[in-house]
Amino acid sequence: MQKLIIGCGYLGQRVAQQWLQAGDQVTVLTRSTERASELSKAGLQTLVGDLTRPDSLPSFPACETVLYAVGYDRSSSQSIEEVYVQGLENFLARIDPGGKVIYISSTGVYGQNDGSWVDEDSPCQPTRPGGVACLAAESLLASHPRGAGSIVLRLAGIYGPNRIPRRAAIEAGKPVAAAENGYLNLIHVVDAVEAILATEACLDLPPVLLVSDGQPVLRGTYFQEIARLLGAPKPQFSPPDEASHQAGRATSDKRISNRRLQETLPMSFQYPSYREGLAALLQCPEDPQTDEFS
Repeated sequence: MQKLIIGCGYLGQRVAQQWLQAGDQVTVLTRSTERASELSKAGLQTLVGDLTRPDSLPSFPACETVLYAVGYDRSSSQSIEEVYVQGLENFLARIDPGGKVIYISSTGVYGQNDGSWVDEDSPCQPTRPGGVACLAAESLLASHPRGAGSIVLRLAGIYGPNRIPRRAAIEAGKPVAAAENGYLNLIHVVDAVEAILATEACLDLPPVLLVSDGQPVLRGTYFQEIARLLGAPKPQFSPPDEASHQAGRATSDKRISNRRLQETLPMSFQYPSYREGLAALLQCPEDPQTDEFS
């Protein structure tokens, strides 16, 4: 079957590999010819174009499934609204009707900051630009003719190989610029991929699902576990820089429920909590890399 991936990064490339192994033909869109060459060597069909520039977009093949997993490059000259909202509008104007669209969104669309539990029925009142843009893009997709064949997956913070946020600071004994209290909501990239594959195979889907391991953890507890596994000193914390784009994430405080995910999709978690995930990751060498949680 023909699959199309828009945004073949940390998550999308792993989904692409699974589809290739299943014998599917996978086409991906990328902005650079260099990246296209890399992806071609992995067996993917590549298209080059910039979602924010409609005149640069190629013709897209008819396909059974579209995975739309576009991230925001903060070194870009475009705003996050241009990338998430205008980019999606430009893409939708170019594709044929039919097929399932799996749109990767974020739990950042929720602005709750009191430690309360959040599910698909909770009000969306985002407080950060990324959450605002994600919610606007979700609304755009829902109002489009392709919305009837789409589902929005709101992902918690993805971690996995080469992506353990704040690891470098903890190893170096530097203060972690985050609030010690407040909950993190996580999903290992392996389980995020499994959720996407299960979503594709499922015929009866709600319009939105939250994708999280369902085991929120206090930041202090999480970073202490990283330190313990690394044999590093107990981490210290410092207030995040208010001007930093990470400031809101570093102080957010909500708990994401995955009950509907488990009731809807026939999947099991390889890493049911941060404990199993971190233990597996830190048993083998990896390059430190920082990232963000929602």
